[in-house]
Amino acid sequence: MPPPGTQTRPITGFAKKSIFGILAPYLEDSVVLDIYSGTGTLGFEALSYGADFVCFAECNRRVIERLRRNIEELNAAEQTKVWAGNVESKMTAWTENLERAVDIAFVDPPFPDTRKWDWDKITDKVFRPITEKLAADGLVVLRLPGNVPLPETIGTLELHREKKYGDMLVGFYGRVEDVEN
Repeated sequence: MPPPGTQTRPITGFAKKSIFGILAPYLEDSVVLDIYSGTGTLGFEALSYGADFVCFAECNRRVIERLRRNIEELNAAEQTKVWAGNVESKMTAWTENLERAVDIAFVDPPFPDTRKWDWDKITDKVFRPITEKLAADGLVVLRLPGNVPLPETIGTLELHREKKYGDMLVGFYGRVEDVEN
């Protein structure tokens, strides 16, 4: 459970099961980013599906404490890294230090923030650094509130699949395909 008074958005069991049903073929031995991770639900689920390594990014200190306890309780320290701080200002530095390509990146921002996002700024500060480390067949999974439309493209990513779960939307993005004439 998230600490009281925090703005984490736990994902429903049905939505999580559906999302991981879609992603299961991509998770074995994968490198996963759980951006705006909260207490780590998506990253820990990825580990349970065979992910090799997960980086969690979160800025709320109380939530990070809970995340670190979850890592300890699951004996997952060797398979995880916690990036603590502001995602927008630190994503480039964090991803530059990754030794392997990213196979799946979950981007699960606070819903109130997404309603005010400057998509050009977020694309540059968050999605560009992720995309630069994304494997050729890697996926970015974006969760937004249902009243915020998923963009068709985010930088060099394009929407491949969209799912609606209650009051949230989940978009699965991959690299824009080069079209040869």
